[in-house]
Parts: sequence; C-alpha cells; structure tokens
Amino acid sequence: MNPNTTDPHTGEKDRKTTTSFGYRQIAVDEKAGYVLRHFNSIAAQYDFMNTLLSLGIHYFWKRSAVKAARLKDGALVIDVCGGTGDLAMLAAKGIGARGRVIVYDINLAMLKNGLPKIRKFALDGQIACVQGDAEVMAFPSDCFDAAMIGFGIRNVTHIETCLQEMYRVLKPEGRFMCLEFSLPVTPWFRFLYDFYSFCVMPVIGRLLVGNREAYLHLPESIRMFPSPDVFSRMVMEAGFRDVRYERLTNGIAVIYTGVKP
Repeated sequence: MNPNTTDPHTGEKDRKTTTSFGYRQIAVDEKAGYVLRHFNSIAAQYDFMNTLLSLGIHYFWKRSAVKAARLKDGALVIDVCGGTGDLAMLAAKGIGARGRVIVYDINLAMLKNGLPKIRKFALDGQIACVQGDAEVMAFPSDCFDAAMIGFGIRNVTHIETCLQEMYRVLKPEGRFMCLEFSLPVTPWFRFLYDFYSFCVMPVIGRLLVGNREAYLHLPESIRMFPSPDVFSRMVMEAGFRDVRYERLTNGIAVIYTGVKP
C-alpha cells in the first residue's frame, strides 16, 4: 500500500511510516487492525449508541446525504464502510425495486448486526453485504452508478487510496457521496461540542457499553480528519469533478458530492 498521508491542516502529502488512530501515532500497517478491534468492541451497541449520542440527529444527516447523492431508479450503488446498513437502506428505498445496493465493510461483526434490520424492512432482496477492504475493492472498474461512504473514510489508513478506489469502481458520470463528521463553525457551539465530546460521551460509553476508550477515540478521530476545504481538494485530486460540500447542524456533519467524468 502507498504510505502517503495528508496533513489535515495543509493537505500536503508526506511519506510516513506512522499514521493517526485518534490522537495516537501508530505504525501504518497496524491501523487496519486497530480499526477492526475498535468496531468489534462496539458493533452490538453501534446503532443504539449512534442514536443516543447524536440525540437522533444522525437520521436527518443520513437522509440528507442520500438525497444529495441523487440516486436514480434502478441504480447499482455501493455503500463503502457501510457498517450496519443505514445509508444502504435509505438508498434502497430510493432506487426502486430494480435497484441494488452493496454494503461493503471490512468488519464482519458490523455487517452481521445490520442484517436483522435489513430483513425487518424486507430489503434483503435489494441489499447484499460483502466483507472487504475499502482500499482494495473486490469489484471491477466502471460498474456502479453511485458510491457512498458515511462516517467511515476517516477510519481508513490511506484516504487517498479509498477515494481512488471509489473513483475506479464508478461508471463514467457516476456519483460520489461522502458523509463525514467535522467541527462546528460557531465558536460558542464548538466549545459546547468539545465539552460534550470529550467529557460526556466517554462517560456514557463507559456506563452503557463498558468502553470509555472507544467513545474517546470518536472525537479524537474527528479532530484529526481534514477540514472540508482540504478534504474537498483531496476528492478533486482523486479525479472527481463538480465537487461540493454542505455543512449540516452548524458543521458537525458535512456532505461531500462529486461526479466521475
């Protein structure tokens, strides 16, 4: 794998043997294992904790993101780092009975925890789950009409490689959509958000899941992720055109979109 990383403040590439896992620096070739163990530890409570910690706002973010993807009837869609399938389920409802969605994630525990939800809403005929690495996708080039990734790209080892793979598997004129966390733009709101992120969330994680570290890693990873301007430039460098971003809830979440020429 290419060990190039991008400085989150400048966007400049630098060859490194270490990368970030939250605020920790770890060996590049160890990050995938860290991420796998992290999500294994919270997979069973993932959906519940998402709803609790976001006060349910994540449903609005995801609906807005899928709407921004402009999916067409009958489309073939890949949901990269798709986890328990929330985005995939929203996409399936929007592409009609002829459409299909692949939930693609390296973590088997997350996929397994999403299956009952998919079956509950009778979407298992439209949605398939595939275990695989977002940086080496097990699909041919030019095969998907749309590629989505929600709250997952900050966890990959090489963001550029993941973007290039999403570009590769898209058909010409295929649509790219990324939903990712960022930071509030208003100073007083950012102060409250920091307090909630670093003081409240880890305590809730310890009390309800028995895992303080996992919910401390979450805000750390958000703050290590590139700013919207820098990440948009990375998306353009991967080859996408018409790259845009939209902030939600004062910038806590950001939707990025683009098109493969």
